[in-house]
Amino acid sequence: MIDRTNEQWLADLTGDPDAQSAAIEDLRQRLQRGIFYYLSRERSDLADRSNQEITQLAEDLAQDATLRVMENLDSFRGDSRFTTWATKIAVRVAISDLRRARYKDFSLDNLTADGDFLPASAVNVNSTPLPNPENATERSDVMLKISSALEGVLTERQYQALTAVALQGVPLDIVAERMGTNRNALYKLLHDARRKLRAHLESQGLSTDYMLNLFQE
Repeated sequence: MIDRTNEQWLADLTGDPDAQSAAIEDLRQRLQRGIFYYLSRERSDLADRSNQEITQLAEDLAQDATLRVMENLDSFRGDSRFTTWATKIAVRVAISDLRRARYKDFSLDNLTADGDFLPASAVNVNSTPLPNPENATERSDVMLKISSALEGVLTERQYQALTAVALQGVPLDIVAERMGTNRNALYKLLHDARRKLRAHLESQGLSTDYMLNLFQE
């Protein structure tokens, strides 16, 4: 691999075919090395992967990262070394791809069955521990009201979005993709769902402060 200045990187990556081909391959190798370091040193969830598996994963991700860097050359401002900038993009690509792989089997349809809301237990609404016997009954009653509100007040789309994001911790971009929408529209959907849910619970005498205090342990 050739050591290049920022200007040389940009010139070679946008230059004649021979220079560009060599520069792209150098870039890919550098990004693969950076991704491998990130996967092997920073990702504890990959600790059970063999060195060979990590190497293969880094190689696969480096291909996508190289394309992403090439697509964003115009955004490089020269505030850092080109390779540092490119590696940051590569790591973001790795994070995004790994996150998508984690939720590849996630389906919003799993949150409903034949058009009906699944019971609260199926989405872990009632999974809150009850360490204090004195308020166990009160907590159980509140959870039933929350479950009822989720199922009876929200539209199916609001229910799916709020359950996926708030209860199952699925990233917003994954939920937006599965719902065929964008982040801004999803934010609006979640905002409306939370507002509707809060208003209903407050009408039942369940204020936010009351519920926070009840479940603090």
